[in-house]
Amino acid sequence: MARMRDVWLALGLAHGSCALWTPNGSSNNVSAVAVSAVAPTGAGVPLPAFVSYSIEFSSFPDFAGNLSSPNTFSNNLLNNLGDLTGTKPFIRVGGNTQDYAVFNSSIAVAEIGIVNPAISPDYPTTLTIGPAYFESYQTWPNTKFIHGFNLGRNSTFAREGLIASVPYACKALQGGRLLHWELGNEPDLFKTSAQGIVRPSNWTEQSYVNEWLNWTRAIKAAMTGPCPDLASSQNYTYYAPSFAGTSNSLDPIRTWEDGLDTDKDIAVITTHNYISGATVPGVTLQGTLMNHTSNVVSIAKQLNESRLLRGLPANLGSNNLPFIMGETNSLYNQGRPGLSNTFGAALWGIDFNLWCATNNISRVHMHQGTNYRYQSWQPVDTNITSKGTKAPYYGNIAVASFLGNIVTSTPSIINLPLPNDEESAYAAYVNGSLARLIVVNMMSYNATDYNSNYTDNYPRPVQQYTFQLPPGNYGAVQLQRLMANGSDAITGITFDGYSFNYELDNGMPVLLGNVTRGETAGVGRNGQLSVDVPFSSAVIVRFAQQSGGNGWSGHGHGHGPWW
Repeated sequence: MARMRDVWLALGLAHGSCALWTPNGSSNNVSAVAVSAVAPTGAGVPLPAFVSYSIEFSSFPDFAGNLSSPNTFSNNLLNNLGDLTGTKPFIRVGGNTQDYAVFNSSIAVAEIGIVNPAISPDYPTTLTIGPAYFESYQTWPNTKFIHGFNLGRNSTFAREGLIASVPYACKALQGGRLLHWELGNEPDLFKTSAQGIVRPSNWTEQSYVNEWLNWTRAIKAAMTGPCPDLASSQNYTYYAPSFAGTSNSLDPIRTWEDGLDTDKDIAVITTHNYISGATVPGVTLQGTLMNHTSNVVSIAKQLNESRLLRGLPANLGSNNLPFIMGETNSLYNQGRPGLSNTFGAALWGIDFNLWCATNNISRVHMHQGTNYRYQSWQPVDTNITSKGTKAPYYGNIAVASFLGNIVTSTPSIINLPLPNDEESAYAAYVNGSLARLIVVNMMSYNATDYNSNYTDNYPRPVQQYTFQLPPGNYGAVQLQRLMANGSDAITGITFDGYSFNYELDNGMPVLLGNVTRGETAGVGRNGQLSVDVPFSSAVIVRFAQQSGGNGWSGHGHGHGPWW
């Protein structure tokens, strides 16, 4: 049987964008990837807080804590991202349990949930929330939220609870905490969901629109007394329609044609996307997640939907609204261990997010919940999962660092096509000039299985990428690496030498002394830049002539510069 390194070498012969590591240090010299001087027309322009989160409704008190015991670990992780992008992530509180939550003002605790393992072992499918639930909205300073109201439960008691919850929700979100409201999670699955059908088979797009208009108007009326400012036409706005996809039992285009935005209260078009499922046969780390083509194919459905919505008549309201991923992650049903919680999933997340940014899906809310396999962090200790920073968070950090401070220096993002499914590259332009490149190498290097195949004579494979830069005085360029021991690693991950582990400093950045950082590279006289990238890793290239929001310096948490 051929040794694994020989298999990789054979696969690498087909690469047309880079030079491949070989045991004797030689390489296959091929043409460089051309990088334009300015961002082409149509380049992606991300919204502030592009890197954002969706938190499962029933898990939100775990993630945020309450006024007597705020979750500072979660807040530190959010601050890290805010320091990079200029805005703390926006937090959408929703998901499946949003439509299970029934408000009861008489209960003294935040929530009472009952888990039915036959329906879902991961969250309660019977959920009652009380006034204390809304304390969690007041624990994270300078954070904006999208609160999800229940549309799915349709009993008289649930509908009465919806309206009764409005004063508590709006009062908790006053003072700049509210971004938008949301009504219903994935109503396009209400007729078909394996976790419980909540609408009849003859429930149509028009039926949904009628319910939407009825209850958004009722919520606004209930808000007028306790929170008149939030009930104003300017401030009373929604994420919608929050569909699970583009081809379920409700047609998103027909929904808008039937008058979803009649009241002109939708501020952002939001869709959900999971590229596959945790129990789908044939799902693998390399073939499903660490695969650029997989992301392209999956997101193409949303891009087509966005195009169709922009083409609808202006009076329908969809043609000039931002289009975002309001909920997404790697594998639906909360992810699979050994896939969604690995460093490979972090690399997947970089490519997924930046392909969205390139194509003007202008914000991405990565979904997570307590004990979920694809989570960016576990907010509390449980008998299933220990509190801590998980591998996908490091991918979120890399995306935020690459985008930079969107508030002060909004970037334009383009994809730099590479020939292999297991690699991707992007460029960011700021103030009309090339500011940053990122290369994501998703070629599998399995730390636990394959390290025995490598010695000092045969180290971890390294791919060399060469870029033909536009004319300019570049000087030295700075390299920042996202590294782990391999694509299957779930710990030991660093970005530019920093760890954000809970155990070190409660999620705040800690510079490690045993990780190489501060690398630079030179641009040749011919304008070519070559960068070596180990298998299963990523690197950001920063050009020194750019200043402001590019990550060369900054201040985080009073610790001084860290990125």
